[in-house]
Amino acid sequence: MHRIGITPPRLPGLPSPLGRRLRAATRSTRFRLERAAAGRVRGRSEPLLTPVHLSLRDSRTLNLALDAAGVGAADRARLLISRGPRGLAVPLVHETHTAGAPLLTATVTLRDMRDGVWRLTVETRDAGGRVRRRGLAPAADAAPLATPTLPHAPDPRTGTLVRIVRCRSGRAALQATRSRPRAELVRFEPRGDGITVHGRLVGAASPDRRARAVRRRDKVTVPVDVAWSGAAFTLRVPLAAMTGAGPGQWVWDFRVGGLPLGRWLSDVRDPAAACPTPFRVFALPGGALVRAHAHFTGTGAFAVTCWDITDLAWTPGQGPAGQVPVPDAASGSGSGRRELTEETS
Repeated sequence: MHRIGITPPRLPGLPSPLGRRLRAATRSTRFRLERAAAGRVRGRSEPLLTPVHLSLRDSRTLNLALDAAGVGAADRARLLISRGPRGLAVPLVHETHTAGAPLLTATVTLRDMRDGVWRLTVETRDAGGRVRRRGLAPAADAAPLATPTLPHAPDPRTGTLVRIVRCRSGRAALQATRSRPRAELVRFEPRGDGITVHGRLVGAASPDRRARAVRRRDKVTVPVDVAWSGAAFTLRVPLAAMTGAGPGQWVWDFRVGGLPLGRWLSDVRDPAAACPTPFRVFALPGGALVRAHAHFTGTGAFAVTCWDITDLAWTPGQGPAGQVPVPDAASGSGSGRRELTEETS
């Protein structure tokens, strides 16, 4: 397996909304120009090679297999991945299979690819020293399958998304798109006395290392204690402060270093459906009982729905001691059973 190590991407800050729109427009224009350049025929026109297999996994591992007979006689064959003056040459290995034709294969680990379109070229050299360079034809576009995962996934380490794209000439190329700054949730741990969240910043060089919970609808904020270890962080969901900000049940979102917290670097189409979580009752150190639901929304954002049920759980007439009531219209704490779930997405 070969690795490609190209200049690491710059760590961007937090641009304004207008700056983000201008950057996106500039990037889109640059990608169109680079895709046209990557598909341009250079020198004598050679027919494109149709791979037996061409795939990309998690934006990190490129796999290629070619029919050796289709490539032709060659003493040396290699795959060239290039963008302007930068590039990498990967030897193609001859593999013989008893059940099929011999193949030329390569596996490449892509690391820290810069934004842009990367040209794919197969170079062969025969015994007489003649060199041929040919492009690859991508697989025919098929109708997207209704699967729980997306066809492309970003690199979970850097957030960079690499896809196999088709140029106007029909030639295959790699398009790398660097992720904007992210606060990526690694895992959260609901325990009897609270919720602990572990995460990391991806592509962010923000000096703001604060975290806060933001109440949905009215944007009331509560500070969150966060511990840092490099780009990794651990925070404790402030259930007491969140429920103390006002009566009733509310949904809270979280921001770390000025960035929304969630599981963004994933190929899951619907994180809410893929990672269902139950409501839990937490006994806080101060003696309060809080009913809370830590969950992912359909877009991958991390949110917590919480409600202080201390008085309802222990007041006579509200139910047997130790049981958690469900709010109804007469309780003054909600608008029926539906309230428990209507704000969790």
